[in-house]
Amino acid sequence: MLFKYLFIITLVILFVPPVRRFVFYLLVGRQLVKEQKRQGDIRGNRREGEIKVDNRPPKGGDSRYSGGEYVDYEEVK
Repeated sequence: MLFKYLFIITLVILFVPPVRRFVFYLLVGRQLVKEQKRQGDIRGNRREGEIKVDNRPPKGGDSRYSGGEYVDYEEVK
């Protein structure tokens, strides 16, 4: 008897799209919305296409970065 009800519920979830969307929302949707809001807060709610440039650190002799290395390459045609 219990198996029959579980089977019917499983079929409804698998083959009825609105029910499937609702079950997905219950399982995943709320966490997804929370994560999207959190990511929006981290980015500072900038508009799409807006560019943020960080200032370069002041010149100091304590930095080991000297600009990088030259890498040979061959042009492939």
